[in-house]
Amino acid sequence: MSLSYQILGGPGTDNALFVTLDTGHSQVRLLFDCGQGCLDSLRFGDILDIDYVFFSHLHMDHVSGFDSFFRVNADRTQKPNVIFGPPRTSEILHHRFQGYLWNLVEGAPAQWWVCDVEPHEMQKTRFDLGDAFATKHPEPPQKTDGIVLQEKQFTIKACTRDHHAPCLAYIVRETPTANVSTEQLQSLGLRPGPWLQRVKSPSDEGGMIDIDGRTLEISKLRELLLVEQPGQSIAYLTDFLLDDDAMNELEQELQGVDTIICESQYHPDDHELATRHFHMTSVQAATLAQRVDPQEFILFHLSHRYTPAIWKEMLTRAQDVYPRAKYPDHWWDELNV
Repeated sequence: MSLSYQILGGPGTDNALFVTLDTGHSQVRLLFDCGQGCLDSLRFGDILDIDYVFFSHLHMDHVSGFDSFFRVNADRTQKPNVIFGPPRTSEILHHRFQGYLWNLVEGAPAQWWVCDVEPHEMQKTRFDLGDAFATKHPEPPQKTDGIVLQEKQFTIKACTRDHHAPCLAYIVRETPTANVSTEQLQSLGLRPGPWLQRVKSPSDEGGMIDIDGRTLEISKLRELLLVEQPGQSIAYLTDFLLDDDAMNELEQELQGVDTIICESQYHPDDHELATRHFHMTSVQAATLAQRVDPQEFILFHLSHRYTPAIWKEMLTRAQDVYPRAKYPDHWWDELNV
């Protein structure tokens, strides 16, 4: 697989994250938050193809662009319409769904599922376009270990953080793949062939296998031939208090993450203000990155209270702590005003 991402919105405006997971045969598209204007830089087809929406929380700057997504996909049936968010997401989106006149949709088949995520439980609720989204259809709560979505190619974990209300940080991890070591294959005197599929398949219970006149044990071949290749990973962190406890917890959760997209609302000199508003400064964010050491560390979600010159200073202060900290590349035209 390959993982690519795009940060939507500019400095000092609403931001969101668009992630594409490419399996080589199909693509899965994920949208994290949906502030005002965030979808403007996506193609219409990309918006149609978004598979899942994940809200960190339901403050206006993270949800006010949702109507652009909803308008395009309200009657979508070719794929499920699934949204994740913290507690009360279904309540708040129910109001959004009913914010329009639906007098021409009786019996329409489109359905929407909204998942309220708590630390150890997830409540999924269905809403139907055919009844103008009038009725909530809750399903029994599901126990979780933080994993809110698990597919063959990837998992998504939600970590509840504190923004003076629950706020979700998300971690996307591709499933590791098992590759055959050609060196080991040669050292065993074996030729590649269809038999390798049995060795690579986790669903094959094992036993013995005949290869070019030799009878070998599948479990032993797996041990000798397969090398696990970790998948790519990305974390989305925005709008929460980064105190010592949160720092320690996230350090553990983020181990091995390749790319971290992290808010940088406040200048380091405004640490007290950031704490009061349950946000973090650029230096606090960089300190977390220093402890995790991702391959990429992107700061975003800058407060409009500052000027471009101050935004650049916030980045410099972050780079003093973690030199690989950066802003999205496409922001620099606005930052250099």
